[in-house]
Amino acid sequence: MDTPYSGKSSRRRAVVRGAALTFAASLVVAFAVDSTAGGAPSGASAPAVPVSTTPAAAPAAGPAAAAAKLVPSVSGPIRTTSTSHPFGGAAFTLRPENLKKSGYVEYEYFVSGVSNVYTWTSAGPGEVRTPNAPYTTRMLIRMPANARDFSGNVWIEPMNPSNLFDLNIGWAMMNRQIVRNGDIWIGFTSKPVAMQTLKTFDPVRYAPLKMDNPLPLSDPANCTTVPSDSARTTENGLVWDMMTQISNLVRSKSASNPISYEPRKVKSDLKVYGFGYSQTGGFMYDYINAIQPLVVGATGRAAYDGYIVAVAGGAFAGAYPLNQCEAAPPVNDPRRQFSNAGTPIIHVMSQSDYLSGIASRRGDSDWPSDRFRNYEMAGAGHATPDELYYAARSEDIVRGGRAVPPMNCNEGPRSRFPSHIFFDAFGRNLDRWIRADVPPPHGSPIVVVNGAPGLDTWGNVQGGLRSPYLDVPTSTWNGTSTGASFCFIAGHEIPFDSATLAKLYPTHAFYVKQVTRSVNELVQQDFLTKYDGRELIDEARAMAIP
Repeated sequence: MDTPYSGKSSRRRAVVRGAALTFAASLVVAFAVDSTAGGAPSGASAPAVPVSTTPAAAPAAGPAAAAAKLVPSVSGPIRTTSTSHPFGGAAFTLRPENLKKSGYVEYEYFVSGVSNVYTWTSAGPGEVRTPNAPYTTRMLIRMPANARDFSGNVWIEPMNPSNLFDLNIGWAMMNRQIVRNGDIWIGFTSKPVAMQTLKTFDPVRYAPLKMDNPLPLSDPANCTTVPSDSARTTENGLVWDMMTQISNLVRSKSASNPISYEPRKVKSDLKVYGFGYSQTGGFMYDYINAIQPLVVGATGRAAYDGYIVAVAGGAFAGAYPLNQCEAAPPVNDPRRQFSNAGTPIIHVMSQSDYLSGIASRRGDSDWPSDRFRNYEMAGAGHATPDELYYAARSEDIVRGGRAVPPMNCNEGPRSRFPSHIFFDAFGRNLDRWIRADVPPPHGSPIVVVNGAPGLDTWGNVQGGLRSPYLDVPTSTWNGTSTGASFCFIAGHEIPFDSATLAKLYPTHAFYVKQVTRSVNELVQQDFLTKYDGRELIDEARAMAIP
């Protein structure tokens, strides 16, 4: 049987020019993986890093500061063979991707470090509850094959575990912008329950993964009641230092940095952006409010240059327990709000969740310490088809011991509303904000009347981020549906009948003209990218309307 581990495995490597921090912390062990789907990037070489299984001890004094400075170690990559491939790798998704055609390559690594478990009982930074717990996680990396195509941007996403396996939703939502711009995307496994899926899917490949609880079962501090997707032998709260340390890794001059390009071939300084969606959007509240202050105190700068925090806020995934033994902050707690975070934040809600998350609403700000934008996507569902199209294929989900999420709800298919048109613009606008100090446009909230959505004649919400789907409507777009799994936040479309379409749009040319006008306004206002605008116009031309 082929083994995915190889101490001699070849791969590419890249040295990102950018502000690399110097860290005094000792390196800890790690493992890594290779899901190669295309050759080595131009001008890069990659000596294999031997797999180790025993993490070195982190510095005993000042565990929060030590964790903030630590650069985790990496080994691998692990090869894709006839019997072993990365779960959710681009070539093994529900709709397989050919990254090579886009000039991209994909690799999988194991990364190991030492994380603290924190407690967070009031507003302000978290405090160390249990120090120095070793972890090993995996990360998927998708990056330009040629160093000259690298933009300097790295997006790091804790992959969403809400379906009990990894969903790479940031890639699903923003891959068009990421690839067009030449960005790197990194997704890492962020919760023990998703690690268990990986171990069930491929016990050999994923044997090193661990987020073990540093407290023995006999310790009174190891609570006897944990969330339903958790276990006393593991600890969800190891994720926070993992987030910091993966950013440290990509910023580092370490020989094991898996995205190190040759500096003279990179066209821009390195910027690292965080992305969270739904549950992992809630993770971002915890990280930004509880952990980032500790990182800044220890290193003098944040690990991330900016964030997109999506479809999480208020009572809807607005924060999570910092460790699995304590409750999440209550809905109106200041820990569920962003204020003077010190790094730019684009916060986004969908039509499925803006009402339950309404407590997260706050004003926009361009104040240097509080740069913030809040958007609500009119018409867009929370649980989209894209998050499943870009996730692991069905047979791999089943092989991992999990149920395949339904694509259909009682009312029909999940809403086809293309949320990516907004996320492409969010990604571009965040980068402009940070690199060129160009503020993103201000949006308006979805209209709420007496606690309910304010609807137009066609049953669509008013206000929020607009698009031709609502301003030149051919359907009613619902943010909620009924049925299994996450149908309650999937939404669905109710197309207009032919008589209504004929009344609204006397000719096809008239319909296309209205769509074009809507698109041009949104592109001019920076709510849409030009390339997404062109696709919307092409889609309108192809539709049989009226």
